[in-house]
Amino acid sequence: MAHSLAIPPARSSTRHHERARWLLLSLVVSLGAVALSVCVGGRPSTLAEAWHALATPTGTVMDVTIRELRWPRTVTAVVAGVCLGVAGVLVQGHTRNPIADPGLLGINQGAGLAIVAATALAGAVAPLTQALLAFAGALVAVVVVFLIGSASRHGATPITLVLAGAAVSALCTGLVSGIVLLDDQALDTLRFWQVGSVAVRNGSLEILGPFLAVGLMLAVLNVGALNALSLGEDTARSLGVSVVGARATGIAAITLLAGAAVTLAGPIAFAGLLVPHIARAMVGADYRWLIPAVALTGAALLLLADTAGRVVARPGELSVGVVLAAAGAPFFVHLARRKKLVTV
Repeated sequence: MAHSLAIPPARSSTRHHERARWLLLSLVVSLGAVALSVCVGGRPSTLAEAWHALATPTGTVMDVTIRELRWPRTVTAVVAGVCLGVAGVLVQGHTRNPIADPGLLGINQGAGLAIVAATALAGAVAPLTQALLAFAGALVAVVVVFLIGSASRHGATPITLVLAGAAVSALCTGLVSGIVLLDDQALDTLRFWQVGSVAVRNGSLEILGPFLAVGLMLAVLNVGALNALSLGEDTARSLGVSVVGARATGIAAITLLAGAAVTLAGPIAFAGLLVPHIARAMVGADYRWLIPAVALTGAALLLLADTAGRVVARPGELSVGVVLAAAGAPFFVHLARRKKLVTV
């Protein structure tokens, strides 16, 4: 019987090659999106001009524009996209819910509430303090969601977790709106950040490196447990997986990655929902392939959304949060209407 269930070596090798090709394509698309992001703006530039500005700048207006505005914006979009993509697939894996993401479960909103409250109370907040507040807010939100979701008679099911997340998200969003409306200084400081924007530079990118490294490392360490948990908790235990330890590792990774993304670009919705589904369509449900796939896809998605926002609203621009909301809301409705959701 065991022999009949084994995957033929040739078939397995073909599948690995197919996944590798998808990852390579994702990398190419991501690099193309980086080039577009650097070259597109109020005054478009060529790739040669962009390379000259980054490698051998001479102080021209275009050099300054690319080095001081477009390149930091591009790097922010890449980092935030990687964080949201990986956090999204971890949330979906641990809740076993294909319509879960850090935004729908209130994690992004919890991180945002902590930053907004501190800004309203203390004015300008140092980048490191802002990052720590975001991590704390994200952690509190995810713990509250799991506690509320686990309080039902049937425990933490996909439905109870989504309902708990919706409640936490609504509460945090309401509190953020109230604080911002009552505090003019907070409104001025956080206007663009609140809707999700990679154009806001708050100095956080330089100090988030260690937190991002730890979050990504924990996500990679969580891969084996997630593959086992996708078969059910009982099966995972029979395979020697510590479910509690796996959940704790996942929550720590989600907290660091979602908190970092919110610190950099605000509470961007739907990226953590869209990216895992795109990646699964390419490489399947094996988390060994999903983690790199969502990282590349997340970076490409945020870069393309930000670039599209600069193009469609010229001479102004739409923030990346608005563009993703316009794309993500119909996709969410499509998922909700499907008779059978994709298994995670």
